[in-house]
Amino acid sequence: MRNITHEELLTRAKELDLPTQHHIDGRAEAGSGATFAVVAPRNGQVLTHVADAREAEVDLAVAAARRAVDSGPWPRLSPADRGRILLRIAELLEEHREQLALTISLEMGKPITDAYDIELRAAINTFRWYGQLTDKLTDSSPHTAADALALVTREPAGVVGAVVPWNFPLTLAGWKVAPALAAGCAVVLKPSESSPLSALLLGRIGSEAGLPPGVLNVVTGDGPTAGRAIGLHPAVDVLSFTGSTAVGRNFLHYAADSNLKRVWLELGGKSPNIVLPDAPDLEKAAATAAWGIFFNQGEMCTAPSRLLVHSSIAEQVTEAVLRRARELKVGDPLDPVTDMGALVSQAHLDRVLDHIATGQAQGARLLTGGERTLTATGGGFLQPTVFDRVDPGMRLAREEIFGPVLSVLTFDDIDEAVRLANSTEYGLAAGLWTSDLSTAHRVSRALKAGTVWVNCYEEGDLSVPFGGMKQSGNGRDKSVHALEKYTELKTTWIQL
Repeated sequence: MRNITHEELLTRAKELDLPTQHHIDGRAEAGSGATFAVVAPRNGQVLTHVADAREAEVDLAVAAARRAVDSGPWPRLSPADRGRILLRIAELLEEHREQLALTISLEMGKPITDAYDIELRAAINTFRWYGQLTDKLTDSSPHTAADALALVTREPAGVVGAVVPWNFPLTLAGWKVAPALAAGCAVVLKPSESSPLSALLLGRIGSEAGLPPGVLNVVTGDGPTAGRAIGLHPAVDVLSFTGSTAVGRNFLHYAADSNLKRVWLELGGKSPNIVLPDAPDLEKAAATAAWGIFFNQGEMCTAPSRLLVHSSIAEQVTEAVLRRARELKVGDPLDPVTDMGALVSQAHLDRVLDHIATGQAQGARLLTGGERTLTATGGGFLQPTVFDRVDPGMRLAREEIFGPVLSVLTFDDIDEAVRLANSTEYGLAAGLWTSDLSTAHRVSRALKAGTVWVNCYEEGDLSVPFGGMKQSGNGRDKSVHALEKYTELKTTWIQL
């Protein structure tokens, strides 16, 4: 998108046809007529008003999904035919790539270049990967007695409720929708009320690609009403949620209070990024640390928000991080040269500022940033922020901030680094920088995290699973392992 001017992107954004109704049973559905405002983080102005789901709309969507599973063609199509439709969704996402990137940038504040180059690439690749996988899966036949035949088959789990957050609205929707569809399930997708527009466009695209009615439904509304209704619904067989640990607990309660549906959770993080003196390239380690915490305005569950640096190199690494932070351009998300856009809402900005104020009050040293910027725009812009002299017991070191705030902690030996890294309730991701192969293996094994990156951060592809340990959740997105969430194992024993 860098070859398009800011002014041209502003014009194209004004011309977008933004969806406003639920997508249920293959068509737009206004429901009760209740709506809520979708506000642009870049200027605080209302983009549009979108249908606000109550229990009645959730019931409609779940009923449509139930029909699609129980009597519709989708679970009964050959895997190759399902795969072709998923591949068609990937093609249509590519065709509508600019429209979707603009929509995402408008609704949640992500820089347009990141939306186009990173978010859309990930979403397209997800549908393409699972589309190519569907006809390559196999069942099994264990060796048994000579007078019997045992078959172990994977069958669709049924109706999947998928509830996704606002920070990567299309990528995270794809991580749930694509494998669920590949398995033969039907989906009721509820996006965050902060970023419902791109999900509604995905619903349209699914129908255009050839999904039968009811296979992919999108309902828009808030968590306490629409999300709760999905969690409690007795006709939902599986619930897949990405978001906060507190809301994840709610979904476990909903399952217990209804039909004991399986609940798969990808929750918060407070990821450590450990830099040892023998790191192969300290400048690269520092640059990656800065990129990791400030990318997407720090609104990432895997953000390396705790930089753990050996005391002998702490000053050198911290100075390199500060240089990178001060070079970043904070600006309009629709400007293709912007590095950091706006935080998703005023309420979220206030929460991040509260963490910054608490950090200072508890004695951490603010090295750069910490204040709002571009206030005249009306948008939620925050300077890249770095603290050092952070004690492990401080809120800065223990709680997920979900903003562009980096805490630098020091250690004197590897055992101390591992203890610090594992000292939070979270276990989503971690980074490690070392040239020693033995250290890389030993420390990676010792870190309680679902993903450990060595001499890099945020790398990987669809072939590897993603998910957390401890209070960062359970189950895995991405890879063939994601299908385990959306299928049931059935044993058939045939006496010969």
